[in-house]
Amino acid sequence: MFDDDDFVGRAAELRHLQQAYRSQISEFVVVYGRRRVGKTELLLHSLSDHPGGLYFMGKTAAAPLQLRELLQEAARVLDEPLLAMLHTTSWKEALSAIVSRWRGPGKLILILDEFQWMAGASPELPSVLQELWDLHWRDAGNLVLVLCGSFVGFMEREVLGRKSPLFGRRTSQIKLRPFAYHEAAGFHPGWSLSERARAYFVCGGIPAYLRRFDPSRSVEHNIEDQILDEFSALSREPEFLLREELREIDGYYAVLRALAAGSRTAAEIAAHTGLPERSLHYYIAQLDELGYLARRHPLTGAAVPKRTVRYVLEDPLLRFWFRFVFPNQSFIQQVGPRRAFRERIAPELPAYEGLCFERLCREALPVLYRAEGISAGFDIGEYWDKKVQIDVVGVRDDGWADLGECRWGTVRSASGLRRELDQKVTAWPNRRGATMMRRLFVRKKPARAVDADHERWHDLAGLYAAAESG
Repeated sequence: MFDDDDFVGRAAELRHLQQAYRSQISEFVVVYGRRRVGKTELLLHSLSDHPGGLYFMGKTAAAPLQLRELLQEAARVLDEPLLAMLHTTSWKEALSAIVSRWRGPGKLILILDEFQWMAGASPELPSVLQELWDLHWRDAGNLVLVLCGSFVGFMEREVLGRKSPLFGRRTSQIKLRPFAYHEAAGFHPGWSLSERARAYFVCGGIPAYLRRFDPSRSVEHNIEDQILDEFSALSREPEFLLREELREIDGYYAVLRALAAGSRTAAEIAAHTGLPERSLHYYIAQLDELGYLARRHPLTGAAVPKRTVRYVLEDPLLRFWFRFVFPNQSFIQQVGPRRAFRERIAPELPAYEGLCFERLCREALPVLYRAEGISAGFDIGEYWDKKVQIDVVGVRDDGWADLGECRWGTVRSASGLRRELDQKVTAWPNRRGATMMRRLFVRKKPARAVDADHERWHDLAGLYAAAESG
């Protein structure tokens, strides 16, 4: 396994934080992103060379307990024992006392992590921070205030939003996103690109999940050990995430299971779950806000009717878990991870990975644009209608459109795949009269797969190499 000190990526975010820590003014930085994306690890790593770093994690506990724990931690970090003896129920008094006792060198870095829990226990806290920032901290030049949260909707509304007391006070913000496919590859540098892509299909770009995959074992064995084994950390991870962030999760489970099984429209989800279609909006909105679900429209470069929307399970681990683990829990319990994988997952895994490869290719298209020197604006997606499904669509502002076909399995005939894409190109509604670029995405190029005018072949090695060159 990886050592705790083995930090991967986030160079731009670290650089930004270091600039804030060393600047000549007080800074107010907001860091947010979904759970497990690595916010806490990033912030703690950023403090490694700064003695004035006070980190506190909020929790679902009463405000007096959180205040006491914060003061105790401040007393330790600042070497000010009297802070631990301060008896107060006032956030204003506690925070003022902490900041006033900082003597340097440099700036005090005050990180309040899981801020949503602190504000939940003390709704007045955002207003308190506003007052302290406006009247004392902003002009003092000796403080970096970092508010960090895992509930994206909460942070965007209650910290960054116009109705928040803190609106307009931040000096910068970092929305920490999952690693891209090529960044996630850094967690398993000894694996083949194919194995790294397969790990990405299951774990996505979430560092906490990628670290669980042992680089000394195969992807298959990691799935058995880290997801199917009832004692493993990831075996109940989706359940933990949903129970922590949502109430009455049965309806959410039903929606996610329907999506994982292939339902795409509200009508299909309603039919699969038995939930009334009119009540789905609430479940979908909550899952969308958490980043677990996404809406998709067929991409043509022109407006499309709202009725064409599809819903997709956006989070890779949830997608895998609800597709293979949740419906097979009894079987896994009866026969164990090895046999369950062999009989219930392995036969369907190639087709599943083929769909995941399509997502990776859509993610890779902007990377290819940069590598090819294309600077025009663009939209990336897919296209479907009653007759055709096009895996990758890129509509560019320079008058070009890229249409792509993806194959994860072995491609034996380059000409056959080319003809299949040609048929789809003619079916795409080219409403802007764009010049067409055909792109064929494969894991390994077949014989006679050579680029031609308005045609490009991209294998897995090329997709990763383009990221390095870009």
